[in-house]
Order: sequence, then C-alpha cells, then structure tokens
Amino acid sequence: MPLTELFPNVYRIEGKIATKNLAKGKKVYDEELIPARGAEYRSWTPYRSKLSAAISNGMKNFEIKEGGSVLYLGASTGTTASHVSDIVGKNGRVYCVELSERCMRDLVNVCGARGNMLPILGDARDTESYKDVIDTCDVIYQDVSAKEQAEILKRNSQFLKKKGFAYFAIKSQSIDISRQPKDVYREELAKLEDTFELVESLSLEPYDSAHLFVVLRKK
Repeated sequence: MPLTELFPNVYRIEGKIATKNLAKGKKVYDEELIPARGAEYRSWTPYRSKLSAAISNGMKNFEIKEGGSVLYLGASTGTTASHVSDIVGKNGRVYCVELSERCMRDLVNVCGARGNMLPILGDARDTESYKDVIDTCDVIYQDVSAKEQAEILKRNSQFLKKKGFAYFAIKSQSIDISRQPKDVYREELAKLEDTFELVESLSLEPYDSAHLFVVLRKK
C-alpha cells in the first residue's frame, strides 16, 4: 500500500492523512484503522481535526516531534490529542487540559490506553490550577472556545520554552460574532506580538468556517 511521510510520524496513505497507532487495535472516534507495511495507522480526517485540516491545506511548519512535549489546551474528548500522542510517541508527553467534565470522562478513557497522555481537568484561563503538573513544553496547541483566546495563549506561554512553537486555532465567532472574521484575526494576533512571532497562517476552509490556524514562535 502506498505510504508517504508528510512530516515525522505523519503520513498519507491512499490519499488519507494518518498517524501510526500508538494503541494498536484501539480507535478513539470513528477513524479507520489501516494496516500498512507491518504496522497499523489511524486515518486522520480534516473534518474532525483542525490540525489535520491545516496539514491538508498545505501547512509547512510542523514542529510536533517524536519525544517532544505538548501542552494541549482544549483537548475535548481526545480526537486530535490522540493523533498528537501518536506523533510524539511513547517517549513524548501530551498534557491535555479540558474544562468540560463531560468531555473529560471520554478523554480519561483515551488517556488510559496511551501512557504518554495526561488528562487535566481545568480551565486554561487559570494556569495556577495546573502549573505544578506541567513541565516546560516544546509546543502549545490551543483549540479553545472563549472570548479571550489570545490572552489564554499568552498566560500559558510561561510553560513554553524559548523559541518553542504554538499552534493556535482562532475561532472568530467565539470572540465576536458581529464582526468580520478577518478583523478579529488581526486584533487577536496584535495582542500576541510582544510574546510571539507569526510563522505561518492558514484558512481552514472548507473544513471549518470562520477559523484561522496560525503557527507562532515564542520570542
């Protein structure tokens, strides 16, 4: 079966983006399990994951690496976080912060099958509540529905090493549904200029509307 590596531990198999399954035989959502070259891969649909959508739309800067550590803000039920878990591998770590107790129940089950994921029930706006369980990370991934999205990323930048990367999905309608998305994006990025430099930005159309996916590097 044709298999192409797009980024380290991220593949395209028969036109589908996929990651090698760290928990062989187990699904997290309704993804397809694909046997290839003596291993098992999980299809990663861009309609269920903003990171997969960004990759599908041509993202060039991918800094989530094997053995790396990721602070994931807004982990929900673990769909994208589980693919990040596949990518960083058994020697990596994914700190999964989620506010919803309902989502956390599912997330805990996902983490239970993956030794590199740590579920944290907490509010990403309240970094004091989880600062004692998080080490300095290589990457922050943020997918949070809140008005103060840029502020949340700035607060959590204390956990990101210097020159580390942030992957930030800006949800304009969660910030201000009455304004043009492009104006919201510009304002949110301006709030981050003292902490981050912009590396790359991508629309997530047609997979998600009114979203901008940006890659940032900590100054």
